[in-house]
Amino acid sequence: MWHEMFAQQVPFAEKVIRTVLVYALIAVLLRATGKRGLSGLNSLDFVVMFLLSNVVQNAVIGADNSITGGAIGAVTLVVVNTAVTRAALRNEVFARIFEGNDTPVIRSGRVDQGAVRRLGLRRHELDRAVRLQNGEDVRDIESGDFDPDGHLILTLKKDARDANHSDVVRIEARLERIERLLLERG
Repeated sequence: MWHEMFAQQVPFAEKVIRTVLVYALIAVLLRATGKRGLSGLNSLDFVVMFLLSNVVQNAVIGADNSITGGAIGAVTLVVVNTAVTRAALRNEVFARIFEGNDTPVIRSGRVDQGAVRRLGLRRHELDRAVRLQNGEDVRDIESGDFDPDGHLILTLKKDARDANHSDVVRIEARLERIERLLLERG
């Protein structure tokens, strides 16, 4: 019994190669689905993720059902993922290939319908992001980019922004000058 649990049925090198190839395939598939596929997952996305892991399981482990074979596959996945993540941190070209670039979706209050359609964004998602930034409407947005992680990054137009600390300090200083002038005249 113990021997069967740990006896490898597939050679170590084959197990590593299988795992790396499946990792690359899944990375390409996820990259091909676009940024939208990596943002907020819905229930159908979870179904696909669960089924996908089951579909590629045999491709990773082959005919090997041993604990050792599973451990080799798991360790290989973690090592390859760590290497890819670190390579993306060090190399801008590598990061762009594996992670992608920001996609402009709003410029000067206008929605780029082509970009929104390609990304699979819905209008209510844009509107919600605008409200989260304290904007009233897409017209209040100077720029909006969809980043590779699936986040919508918005910048409000200057006249649509709430007052910040420096604005308050400037107004207080102005009020103090006005009060001094009024006291000097009065």
